[in-house]
Amino acid sequence: MPTPSATSLKLDTKTKERIQRLASALRRSPHWVMREAIEQYVEREEKREQFRHDALAAWTHYQTTGLHVTAEEADAWMAKLEAGKDAAPPKCHD
Repeated sequence: MPTPSATSLKLDTKTKERIQRLASALRRSPHWVMREAIEQYVEREEKREQFRHDALAAWTHYQTTGLHVTAEEADAWMAKLEAGKDAAPPKCHD
């Protein structure tokens, strides 16, 4: 595990009070609440950025190749999956 390093954080009074109330209710320290909030935020934003990156790559691939599936084809495939069937994804076409 990496060695933690200290970082200072300036909060307005209301936010600090809210964190202290929440920490008390959770029986945790304010430090734990803030660290947990930051970790969750960073993880969520990293996933969002990866999703954006993947979407742009897919769009570029489509623009380059023209390969795609229609909404109807995708819906039919997902309906099979929702019904518990083991279905292969539809084939891409021009």
